[in-house]
Amino acid sequence: METMNATTRAARRLGPLVSAIHEVTYSQIPHDGFAARGARNYWDGYFAGRAAPLGLAPAEVVHAAFYNFGPGEVARHIPFVWGLMTPEQALEVRLRGSTEALRAGLGELADSPAVLRAGELAERAAYSAPTEGRMLYAGLRALPAPEEPVARLWHAATLLREHRGDGHIVALVADGIGGLEAHMLLAIHLGMEPERFGRIHHLPPALLADVLHGLQERGLVDGEKRFTAAGRATRDRIEALTDTLAAPAYDVLSRAEVAELIACLEPLAAAVRAADL
Repeated sequence: METMNATTRAARRLGPLVSAIHEVTYSQIPHDGFAARGARNYWDGYFAGRAAPLGLAPAEVVHAAFYNFGPGEVARHIPFVWGLMTPEQALEVRLRGSTEALRAGLGELADSPAVLRAGELAERAAYSAPTEGRMLYAGLRALPAPEEPVARLWHAATLLREHRGDGHIVALVADGIGGLEAHMLLAIHLGMEPERFGRIHHLPPALLADVLHGLQERGLVDGEKRFTAAGRATRDRIEALTDTLAAPAYDVLSRAEVAELIACLEPLAAAVRAADL
């Protein structure tokens, strides 16, 4: 088995690879499936699909689990979407649309041995991690795993993505970084104006100003909206803890199997990114 340091490095390397597979979920094909069920917009489908493993949880619970949405954003969609479909139906729409989108993104690689092997290894990792404190991961893990190879790969990647995401929230909470603050710090890391970041730019300017001011008051961001040394150290610390918390999923794999999983996923993830679904 890998040492913790080795699996932590593996978790960092695998994070963007499993995310590339998972993120087809938020492309046009799954959206069309939710629109056919009555979704008014992209976000109806997003919340229906992603929250469905939690069952009929109220908006307050979904807001807590997702962590990084503004006040009232979740409540505009939950429980409205449960008048359009049940959580079970939302899961079906999400799986079907995500599988179709992933197949489209993979192109000729969809029927390759790499999909079969990546799905096998990713599934072993995805069902081996601890569930304690991992709300979204635990909800997904309670679902039956699909058998069709492309669907199996998507489901395993989604489990690993949400396991990492749940751990990232733990790291943010431990460092006292709120969800909207996390978006601003990511924007700054990417060299963007924090208030114009895609996930938060639509929020009230006064709210965004308060969030930015709070980061500046804490000495994490300077007057030019750039990281201070303390801000950079905070982000690095959170990312390191996120990797550490994601690592146990890969303890079940040998060193050779981790390397094989990476080798299988790299061309698959590259194909999906290039497809720009």
